[in-house]
Amino acid sequence: MSALRLSNVQVIGNELALAWSDGAESYFALDGLRRACPCAACGGEPDVMGAVIRPQNTYTARSFELAGYEFVGGYGLQPRWGDGHSTGIYSFDYLRRLAAGD
Repeated sequence: MSALRLSNVQVIGNELALAWSDGAESYFALDGLRRACPCAACGGEPDVMGAVIRPQNTYTARSFELAGYEFVGGYGLQPRWGDGHSTGIYSFDYLRRLAAGD
């Protein structure tokens, strides 16, 4: 999927709608997208032995408000959430896997 690109991104109510260069469309509930944040602070990171240490995250209503986003290179989307969180980079491949339920 390396040539995968986004052709359109829109927030529609409480969903993020993505239109892909291959004609597919993906829709994400904002709360689910935030809970799937791939950054180390949200999803955890491996320790020296390889065990993944997962943090206990707490959310507020603002945690699920999409304040904006940036494209990262030609491979990802970096949301800015209403609570100030903005370190998660969602690769296009990761977004397609999320949309497929993987």
